[in-house]
Amino acid sequence: MILITGASRGIGKYLFDKFSESGEIVLGTYNKTEPASCNMKNYSSVQVDSLVSVQNWVNLIKDKRKLVLINCAGINYNCYSHKVDMEKWKRVIDVNLVGTFNVINTILPSMREEGFGRIINLSSIVAQMGTPGTSAYAASKSGLWGMTRSIAQENASLGITINNLNLGYFNLGIINEVPIKYQEKIKESIPTHKFGEPIEIYNTIMNLISSPYINGTSIDINGALY
Repeated sequence: MILITGASRGIGKYLFDKFSESGEIVLGTYNKTEPASCNMKNYSSVQVDSLVSVQNWVNLIKDKRKLVLINCAGINYNCYSHKVDMEKWKRVIDVNLVGTFNVINTILPSMREEGFGRIINLSSIVAQMGTPGTSAYAASKSGLWGMTRSIAQENASLGITINNLNLGYFNLGIINEVPIKYQEKIKESIPTHKFGEPIEIYNTIMNLISSPYINGTSIDINGALY
């Protein structure tokens, strides 16, 4: 069973639809906007906006088997560090890092009981490059790296893997909000001179699902941009 957080838009919505179309049973979460129907019978979505709602969501699937959790939920806040609104800054950490841990923490007992689990977190190239104005987002995404290594060592002997995908720029989601002239500048900085296609994220996730020896790592999918 595929579990996807942040399934209402962007990469989360793409994966929600892609796995549904492939015949997998998919359960997604959303915060405010429910995912639009992908015209498949084997998918559903649940609103999750608190730790209690996370626990209620997991209770829906605690008897399911072969659980794969893909954490796509996240928010951003752009501001130079000396000007930040601390509440907005902290909110990014709470959603992207603490929220991701809450879901993992709640689902792990079911995975440990079965002796199988796959957890994939979406991190970002922003945490590697040092981009002005992104201190909150970068901190939240780089925090996933250390968390992932610790959780991997705690659970590897029980058939559970956890990995991160450090994503570069893709033809999907927020990049469409960037003016074309700036998109072209970004492409110039990428050695492949193009944005990635979402199918590459899906293919990497499929590889991680089928590879029990890839564990506790972060995989860069960025067209060689560093």
